[in-house]
Amino acid sequence: MEHGIHVVLAAEQLGTLWGIPITNTLIMSWIVVALLSCLAIIVGRSPCLIPGNVQLVLEEIVEGVHSFMKATLENDAIARRYLPLLLTIFLFIATANILEFIPGVGSLIYNNGTEYVPFLRSMNTDLNVTLTLAIIAVIVVEVAGVMALGVFRYAGKFVNFRGHSIGERMLNFVVGLIELISEVARLVSFSFRLFGNIFAGEVLLAVASFFIPYVIPSSLMVFELFIGILQGGVFALLTLFFIKMAVTPMEGH
Repeated sequence: MEHGIHVVLAAEQLGTLWGIPITNTLIMSWIVVALLSCLAIIVGRSPCLIPGNVQLVLEEIVEGVHSFMKATLENDAIARRYLPLLLTIFLFIATANILEFIPGVGSLIYNNGTEYVPFLRSMNTDLNVTLTLAIIAVIVVEVAGVMALGVFRYAGKFVNFRGHSIGERMLNFVVGLIELISEVARLVSFSFRLFGNIFAGEVLLAVASFFIPYVIPSSLMVFELFIGILQGGVFALLTLFFIKMAVTPMEGH
């Protein structure tokens, strides 16, 4: 049996269900969804007109996030429309990163018939997961822009031949082309930023545990826990700022 640091970039497959590959990161994502769903049912099943301590804290958090979004977007209706999405993105990413440090994740071993693989693995170390989140965020940003400005006005940000001279028209066209490229680049930046930070942290913990066990890994786990929660906030904030850019008319862009 080989001893040492074992780092695998792709998620390990546990088996198939109706021909669909089931990976350890997919199992982890199901656990995160189930946990958040249960928490939502418990918290929301009996709201009181006079809130208790827990309900009061949650209401203050939601109200604080709403106020920040309202100030950023400068539009209360748009802020209320995308508040559930941004909170869901944050909770989904942050919860997954927190669960990465519970006992059993990465240590429970499963025999898939060909090799022994971890049964559970942090879902954000799977590029498929982070890319899916990035696609959702980018689609929401584009839809937000179209809903706020209309199809032709929003498309005018990327295909713009307006100007009083040929040089000004060419300049506006180049600026629009750069905007279009930046929209596509968001898929890469969104997905690889989250994937790179979480995967690098996992590798760092594995290396530290192998060479300097106990003391250093414990300190790094606290740091990585903070980074994991922070990455959820960063992803949600970037989505918010891109929505702000999308709904802002070209004259104020």
